[in-house]
Amino acid sequence: MASIFTRIINGEIPCYKVAEDERFFAFLDIRPLSKGHTLVIPKQETDYLFDLQPELLGGLMQFAQKVAHALKQSVICKRIGVVVIGLEVPHAHIHLIPMNSEADINFSRPKLELSAEEFITLANQIRSNF
Repeated sequence: MASIFTRIINGEIPCYKVAEDERFFAFLDIRPLSKGHTLVIPKQETDYLFDLQPELLGGLMQFAQKVAHALKQSVICKRIGVVVIGLEVPHAHIHLIPMNSEADINFSRPKLELSAEEFITLANQIRSNF
């Protein structure tokens, strides 16, 4: 059975897409730690990040870097944090999280609640900077 991320890539589940190319996909986390929290994934469904072929892992990081630059231009923050947990969805992914302190990337914190309009506006801003 396809992962929820594969279903998002295939358009079976809606998302707020911020970037895509032939191998990678980036979209806003709908339960963000901070405004702009983005997930970056390979289109190839692989459970564990470090099981990706080296070339694909390197490409994923290069794509994530481009998304992070666009995100930094779109959201006021000191840095874009990078987090890999990999337990919640069996599809390799990277969290890009706008942050001003280490506390901003604490996953036990309550998640932000944004309206659909806020997500759409934010996704459009990031896409335009990509």
